[in-house]
Amino acid sequence: MYAVIRVRGRTGIKRKLADNLNYLNLTRISHCVIIPENDSYKGMLQKGKDYITWGEISEETLKVLVSQRGRLPGNKRVTDEYVQENTDYANVDELATALFNGETTLKDSGLKPIFRLNPPRKGYENTKKSFNEGGSLGYRSENINELLLKMI
Repeated sequence: MYAVIRVRGRTGIKRKLADNLNYLNLTRISHCVIIPENDSYKGMLQKGKDYITWGEISEETLKVLVSQRGRLPGNKRVTDEYVQENTDYANVDELATALFNGETTLKDSGLKPIFRLNPPRKGYENTKKSFNEGGSLGYRSENINELLLKMI
């Protein structure tokens, strides 16, 4: 399961690339989405690599992300009471574990598919270079968890 974060804005972006980012629900800077690892999504990530960063999210980071930044329609926070009443899970941690294991999706749970994050503490490294070159863009494997924790 990948966590994908939009790093750069929309100024000067080509139409096809803007559409690609819209299909990923990444319409603004510092928005994050959780997507499954499959070939069609990998192609979309490669197309948007100059505007986004992504990597494999850990279960602990996903729990923190859902509990602190997960939102319901109407911009309400996700609570254990809501999860208990409207899903098959007892609390937010169990829901996050089910999301991580692929047993359910955010849409099935009634949550918004986007996590709105703060900019990272101490800022992005460089928004025009790839992660391998010391920047913030592109694939960053397990290091996405550190970035997410800086942004929550």
